[in-house]
Amino acid sequence: MLFSSLTFILLFLPFTAVFYFVIPASWRNAFLLVMSMLFYAWGEPRFLAVMLLEIIAVWAGAIAISAAAEKGSVRLQNLFAFLTVSALVAILAAFKYLDFIIANICLVTGADISPLGIVLPLGISFYTFQAISYAVDVRRGTVKAEKNIYTVALYIALFPQLVAGPIIKYHEIAEELRERKTSADDAADGIRRFIIGLGKKTLIANPLGEVADLGFGEDPASLAAVPAWICAFAFTLQLFFDFSGYSDMAIGLGRVFGFHFPENFRYPFISKTISEFWRRWHISLSTWFRDYLYIPLGGSRKGLPRTILNLGFVFLITGLWHGPVWTFVVWGAMNGTLVIIERLLGLNREKERPALLNAVLHVYCVLAFTLCFVVFNSDSLRHAGAYFLAMAGLSPEPPLHSLLYFTDIVPGAVMCLAAALSTPLFSKLIRPQSDGISAARTALQDIFLLAVLVLSAASIMSADYNPFIYFRF
Repeated sequence: MLFSSLTFILLFLPFTAVFYFVIPASWRNAFLLVMSMLFYAWGEPRFLAVMLLEIIAVWAGAIAISAAAEKGSVRLQNLFAFLTVSALVAILAAFKYLDFIIANICLVTGADISPLGIVLPLGISFYTFQAISYAVDVRRGTVKAEKNIYTVALYIALFPQLVAGPIIKYHEIAEELRERKTSADDAADGIRRFIIGLGKKTLIANPLGEVADLGFGEDPASLAAVPAWICAFAFTLQLFFDFSGYSDMAIGLGRVFGFHFPENFRYPFISKTISEFWRRWHISLSTWFRDYLYIPLGGSRKGLPRTILNLGFVFLITGLWHGPVWTFVVWGAMNGTLVIIERLLGLNREKERPALLNAVLHVYCVLAFTLCFVVFNSDSLRHAGAYFLAMAGLSPEPPLHSLLYFTDIVPGAVMCLAAALSTPLFSKLIRPQSDGISAARTALQDIFLLAVLVLSAASIMSADYNPFIYFRF
């Protein structure tokens, strides 16, 4: 079920919110768990068992780790942590990477092994990473093992962030899972945040996606440089508004039900380096890899060569996490290479950079992540290479009709609006602040958001194009 579907907006969300507030507080976790399971089963009923298996595995594993800690046995703690994490990784790998491994074995050895045709369960990459972080945090002593399996299940399956994040660490909402305060003001703020995300998705990301598809859906040899660049920028903006819009909706929905999820985006397009970009883009994934992979590998504490090795490995895994295709692996390698070069050149020392260098670096960063996203959005490395040639003006000129769309005022206006909204410039206009603002301004903001909601609903009803890009991960 998509957040940007009429079924969710008109049926699931109102029903869930109304009943949540009228039932006794002691029943609310159970009700949210039931509705979260229904939400997942709506689109993926056959894979509900996979999520339940992971819930049971991490619940039992965490209890075993905790019991070993009470006995003072570090060896048993490490053993149970290893077994739990290995089981979770094995489930993820079996569904996500087994066919990829088989295909590459056949490519290297010439063997004739038929792919298994495994279908990827919706959201498995996100909820598996949450389960892993919980098990590791119990081993580290950051959190205590939760004996109530239903609480663990709610943490894993909570529907606002279930299928596309943000990736929530258990300690971030542990207290709210046990007891939380809900109020009409919190619910109103959550609905406002949800509408902002819905508008970003339906009114900006979807139109940008149609522009991007014009270039990426065609043979790059038919593209001239200008349309190729336009489509590349359109996809970059589409991806941001699609995913940050989803994150806004998830954060808003969490707020409605008393949960405070961490921010997942912080204006990444104002970054001066790719290192800074990754501190602002998909923050929950970046911090997950930092806390559970980069730092355990040694981080930057064991000398420059080891730091470079650790960074390269983490970004390769980041690319592979997005999907079992070589374009994602190369995309991760490209980002990792740029981060390593920036570290070697000292470009990550923000306080030491003059203003002119910041301006130059900003241009570099925008071009760099746009080129990286060309690989990210390409069907193959061959397609990405051909697209780069088109961007360099080395492809034949396209027919006139393929250029006409780019002269239309609507796509151009949407791209300009998207570029402006991706900066902090208009944040105070579109995101209400609860402190220090007048009732009149709040009313004006609410009228604006009501218009956004109406336009979003009209867009959903009239358009067939309504994908969520990150659902495929």
